[in-house]
Amino acid sequence: MEATRQEEFASAHWRDRVRLPAVDGQVPQHEESCEVVVDNGWRPLRFHDYQTIYGHPGLYEHLFYGMPQCDSPRRVVDLLEDVRRDLSGPPTAVQAIDLGAGNGIVGQQLRSAGAKHVVGIDIIPEAAAAASRDRPSVYDDYIVDNLCEPTADTMTRLGKLTPNVLACVAALGFGDIPPLAYFNAMTFLPRGGLVALNIKEEFLDERYAFGFSELVRRMVRGQVIRVEATRRYVHRLSTAGKPLHYLALVATKLDEVPRSMLIDP
Repeated sequence: MEATRQEEFASAHWRDRVRLPAVDGQVPQHEESCEVVVDNGWRPLRFHDYQTIYGHPGLYEHLFYGMPQCDSPRRVVDLLEDVRRDLSGPPTAVQAIDLGAGNGIVGQQLRSAGAKHVVGIDIIPEAAAAASRDRPSVYDDYIVDNLCEPTADTMTRLGKLTPNVLACVAALGFGDIPPLAYFNAMTFLPRGGLVALNIKEEFLDERYAFGFSELVRRMVRGQVIRVEATRRYVHRLSTAGKPLHYLALVATKLDEVPRSMLIDP
């Protein structure tokens, strides 16, 4: 995706303040780490320590979009737009829920593609604060809540929406968003709406019979969703410099997801 000059400047700030450890290629993706200069000293930081990362302007962009060249927001939104062009019927403006919104990179990509209305949802307040700081004009609303147990306020705010897209990028498969949270988000997308997501390619292998991977397969087999398009691509480089392949997927919601399709993550 294209970065604004402000984002490029913020990311550039970290170029000499982040260093990667020597690795042998065996570090699991969810355990990748680095060292950053904080308070005039080098400190260890896991790539999934989002609360800390979001507190430093430009650090998230540098860690995921500068050094490892992450391209998932653009890839998933481009696939979504391809599907929307291919589907019959009059074009309608995108009104999206951005699940696992973080500091707004996916929301910004949706806006760049012409989305009329975007609501972000994340579980940590640091994400909302970073989105407000870095991309204040992207979201019409930003909800901080645990969608496994949504509050009455969250239910009210989401119930007022008329979304036609549920987007979830780079937040599925490692437990960041449990199946129950995704299930609850799906209830606010009407039949005929589109889901747009990405997931590490091996997580959709039949051997991964658990968590979100199995939920996707059950929704497809049960004809709750109809897959419109998939695309294999390089999500980003690992800390060892190796490509991490993901699948982008866009599907139409055909029916409500039965609670019986939920399994323990």
